[in-house]
Amino acid sequence: MTIHIEDLTFDVIIGLLDFERDRPQRVIINLQASYDYSDDQFIDYADMVLLIQNELKEKRYELLENALLGLKEILYTTYPQLQTLSLKISKPDILTQCTVSLSKTWNF
Repeated sequence: MTIHIEDLTFDVIIGLLDFERDRPQRVIINLQASYDYSDDQFIDYADMVLLIQNELKEKRYELLENALLGLKEILYTTYPQLQTLSLKISKPDILTQCTVSLSKTWNF
């Protein structure tokens, strides 16, 4: 099975610049995760969404790179049945002319 969480949007403190540390900014998270499904071995996508939001809100990462690695760690620790995980974090409001994103895929 593959879970897709698309365009999860919320405000967090993330970034290096002074104004990024002072006020929350919008981020968009996209996730794709595959795992072996069975009746007693399923992943609750609503719990996964809360886990992502809590991780980013609590840690207040400075770099998107560290945010991606932090999300990977908490997701894989919580869901060791994951076989693949693809994450993308976008900051749509940091530059007026574009959306900036960072992504990574892991195979476990």
